[in-house]
Formats: sequence, C-alpha cells, structure tokens
Amino acid sequence: MKTSWRSASLVASAAAVLALTTACGQESAPSTGSQNVGATAAAGDYGSAGAGLGSTGSGASPQAGQSSPATQTSTAGELSVSTNAELGEVLTDSAGLTLYRFDEDTAEPPKSNCDGDCATAWPPVPADDASAGEGVDEALLGEVTRADGTKQLTIGGWPAYRYAKDTKAGDVTGQGVGGKWYALAADGKKAKQGGGAAAEDLPGLSTRNDPKLGEIVIDKNGHTVYRFMKDTQWPMSTACTGDCLEKWPVVAPVDEKDTKGIDLQGSTPNQGYVVFDRPDGIKQQSIDCIPIYTFAGDKKPGDTNGQGVAGTWFAIRPDGKPVGASE
Repeated sequence: MKTSWRSASLVASAAAVLALTTACGQESAPSTGSQNVGATAAAGDYGSAGAGLGSTGSGASPQAGQSSPATQTSTAGELSVSTNAELGEVLTDSAGLTLYRFDEDTAEPPKSNCDGDCATAWPPVPADDASAGEGVDEALLGEVTRADGTKQLTIGGWPAYRYAKDTKAGDVTGQGVGGKWYALAADGKKAKQGGGAAAEDLPGLSTRNDPKLGEIVIDKNGHTVYRFMKDTQWPMSTACTGDCLEKWPVVAPVDEKDTKGIDLQGSTPNQGYVVFDRPDGIKQQSIDCIPIYTFAGDKKPGDTNGQGVAGTWFAIRPDGKPVGASE
C-alpha cells in the first residue's frame, strides 16, 4: 500500500480516521447504527465485553431484589472436588457451589481485578474459614487482600469466586461467561473440558477440525473464533461496537510465536497477522487484516453457536476466509 494512497484517502475522508502501524489501511469511526448487530439475547445474559476490553465489570448482576446461594453464602468451608459431565472435575465449596477464576486476574502475584458490579455478579470467596477436603491440596490454598481490605481465597494463586446465577449445587452456568470466566480445577487451573486438554495447553490461536465446518480457528480456551462480514479488510474497520461487543468479545493480541497453523503472512506480502488499533481504544487481533472475535454464547470448546448468526457472523479459517459465506 503506497504512501500516496494513504495521503489521498486521508484528504478524502470526511470523518476522523486512525492510522494503523500496519499495512491494513485506515480505521474510520463507526456509526451508531452498527451497534447491536447480530445480537441474539439480552446483554446481561453473556456478561460484559470480553477479551481485550480491560473492563473489571465482567459479568451480569442478578436482577434487583433477587439473590442466589452464591450471594447468600459468606463462607467457603471445606472445599471438595465434584465431577461435571461436560467439564470433568471442578472445585466446589462446602455448599457444592462451583468456584471460578477470572482471566483478568493474576496468580503471580495473586491479584483480583473484579470489583464493584463485577463482584456482585461474581462474589469473591472469603479465605478465613476455607479448608482442604478430599482431592484438594492444602498447600495450594492461599489468600489475597482485595481493594476493600477483605481477604479472598486463592487456589494455586488464582482468586476464587462464585457466580450469582448458579442457583444450586452442581450448577456451572458461569462457565465461559464473557470469554473470561472458567470453573476452577483443584490445582487452580481451568477445569478440563470433558476430561480433554486443559486451556493452558493450547496456543493463543490454533485450529481444530470441526465435523461440520472443517478446519477452523480456535482461541487459547478452545473456543471458536469468528469474523463479522460487516467489518472491512481494506481499509480495516469494524462495525461491531458498543453492545455488540458483549455478544462478540474481541480476540486480544496474540504473539505470532503463540500460534499454530495460522496463516501469518496473509494474502499480500507484509499484510496479515497484525494487531488492529480500534477507534474505541481496544487492541484486537486480526487474521489477514480481518478483525476476529469469539461468541459469548459458546460455553465450551467445540461449540459453534455463533456460526451464521444474523447471516453475518461466521467461523474463520486459518487464512481468514469465512466458513459457509461468500466474501
């Protein structure tokens, strides 16, 4: 892409544009009419915007006047391991409620980044009376001091939470919410999906062979990656903003060394696997200069619930092509 072309397009543009440091072109500020595209449920059903947003309010709050066992329970008690048909072994508290971890937290050193409304939707598990039951290594139990001064339980360094929408023992409705919340295994890692590979074993981006869709891209959690047909490649721009991002969290930047099977070159030399600086300040990974997303409605690896939504959302192949749609 020549410098003269860039200059001409800047002069011709009536709106403010954001120059990329890549060869993918310019990003124009999206119109408000692009919001909510492809929405299939209320925003609260899937939690707040997902990967790359840097928001601490990730998760839906219970309806006013309602409470759940997760919000009513103030102690952890004896922790134990239970078996879930889809997730395998998960960590639970003394009431049998599933414990979760948050991707925006850190384990080394332990730190919670869930406060305010986020902590209402995801009540932190107190550390004061937690003990290790059968199948739980007491050495992995710890605590972290939260911003409000309270002590929160950690498992292998990861702060532990319950989910306000889990209404009974054994519920795992928080699994995959916002693309950032996952049931805890007894060692502090994410629960292994169906006894298969743990999310930590996967590269940031890789591929899998889906029985219906063929080879498609997946993220570090094994979730299907999608593209939005109303986005543009040349110049690169996005039509998914605002509430749309609650259904379709952006894929945060992934180092090219942390990929497997992805076309890093793209269709044109020096154009392809680049980070997209969106006008809303979010950094988003792209494949062949096509912004990529996950779907908040996909709760576990192997789900492809976002395929074909609104006729504009499609799983993406490692070369950036959409599955089942013409470009």
